[in-house]
Amino acid sequence: MNIPIKKIMSILAYFLLGFILFGLLYFVADFVLSRIPATRAPIAYAQNGVQVFLLSNGVHTDIVLPVQHKEMNWSKVFPYANTIGRDTTQNWIAIGWGDKGFYLNTPEWKDLKLKTALVAGLGIGETALHVTYYKELYENEHCRPTKITEAQYQRLIDYVMESIEKDSLGRSILIDTDAQYNDHDAFYEAIGAYSLLFSCNTWTNDALRYANMPAGIWTVFDRGILRHYPQGG
Repeated sequence: MNIPIKKIMSILAYFLLGFILFGLLYFVADFVLSRIPATRAPIAYAQNGVQVFLLSNGVHTDIVLPVQHKEMNWSKVFPYANTIGRDTTQNWIAIGWGDKGFYLNTPEWKDLKLKTALVAGLGIGETALHVTYYKELYENEHCRPTKITEAQYQRLIDYVMESIEKDSLGRSILIDTDAQYNDHDAFYEAIGAYSLLFSCNTWTNDALRYANMPAGIWTVFDRGILRHYPQGG
């Protein structure tokens, strides 16, 4: 059956128009919803509380927590021994969630493949936690410190622990890969589905909301999170 060229062009035009409208709605929704506070928590509301950071690489955000605190020793959940450096003197642990294919196969944007993007965008791939140890962190354009209460820190612990896929003994599952970004990071199996509507930054934003920390109603971009933690604020 021969389909008239005019009809094919009409279908393509409608598809392109739908794609453009979806894109506009997507960015407008993020622009608006990321600016609406989801909690009433002020910035720096726990001056004597637990120091934490929000860290971005310009695209993806991590929650940075003290490795050891009376509430949690993260090195028991994500052992130093699982990193190349095995450096037990690191003081901070950055935890991020995202699409497993993106994490393992796309260390830089130039490495992005169409299949990886489609699997991630459609929410049909697996997810992973990326854990990176740091000795020191300093406030800058991409690193924002804040202090939280003990109760809020416990909520962050609960949120992260619920995102970990565990083995039969309740332990985190290391992903055996040589895709580490540096000598102090490792990947672990995670729970949840990444998609256009629930990105790595949505996971971070939801963690902040769950802990009653400053956050937007919804965001998929790092700036939607960092705007609630202004530099020098």
